[in-house]
Amino acid sequence: MSRRQLIALGVLLLAVCALPFFISNYRTFQFTLVMVYAIALLGLNMLTGYNGQISLGHGAFYAIGAYVAAILMDKYGVPYWATIPVAGAVCLVAGFLFGLPALRLEGLYLALATFALGVSLPGLLKYHHLEKWTGGVQGIVITKPDPPFGLPLNADQWLFYFTLAVTVVMFLLGWNLLRGRIGRAMVAIRDQHIAAEAMGLNTAMVKSLTFGISAMYTGVAGALGAIAIQFVAPDSFNIFVSIVFLVGIVIGGLASISGAVYGALFIQFVPNIADEISKAAPWAIFGVFLIAFVYVMPAGIAGAVRMGMARLARKRQNP
Repeated sequence: MSRRQLIALGVLLLAVCALPFFISNYRTFQFTLVMVYAIALLGLNMLTGYNGQISLGHGAFYAIGAYVAAILMDKYGVPYWATIPVAGAVCLVAGFLFGLPALRLEGLYLALATFALGVSLPGLLKYHHLEKWTGGVQGIVITKPDPPFGLPLNADQWLFYFTLAVTVVMFLLGWNLLRGRIGRAMVAIRDQHIAAEAMGLNTAMVKSLTFGISAMYTGVAGALGAIAIQFVAPDSFNIFVSIVFLVGIVIGGLASISGAVYGALFIQFVPNIADEISKAAPWAIFGVFLIAFVYVMPAGIAGAVRMGMARLARKRQNP
């Protein structure tokens, strides 16, 4: 990363830190959810964008992370901040174990297997033998954490900064991972599976590990989302959540770290804009937005930004 990019990133981070003092609590809550979704989309992008494995069931890992945090807080009195790594670890193991049998599947068959996972989990959460932990159809209500150390912030502002800190850590980890040996192995398997095996890569292990890391990111996002929304219930994690995540990485830009942020902004705010335009048919308006974005920016928003920056650089070199 160049010095200019680091300066721009620092200025952007300072602007984000100042944001809660200039917007309402509701808008602060919305931007908190943007960061939550950005973590989930980065995880899914590792799997689909960088490794080429299509998942239609990542909403299940989002739900697992949310329920792990909710159960630990509600049943065992665990501090909210301590539930985040636990949720990530549980989803890491769950994703890795799910990835092992999924190695036999490719393309649409893998998508169908993950789709089955996303469809079945809400029903499993309602299972009467699990109700004492999951709350059944009633779900679990969580208390929003108060700012520590007497900080002069309200609960929404504190949760915004807490989520921002987790987001920065997760994105730094993702940036290092994707630019290291494992990241290069992911891309090699996606582009030339047979050549990667011929070079000595353990493709099965890399794919399973990618699935686990992707699930871990989504689980961390689920835990943060549960703490922010203060409520979890099975019907909140239907298959539509998984579809929205897939839409987010396509619109934001596949195989792009910044694309996770653009995609999160899209899935958080565009449905609200569509609802304001038409109360009668908001999803029809959302579909129009979706088609327009795909048509105008086929490489995603991140791809369009890269092309725009490249053109601007060429113009500066050749005025």
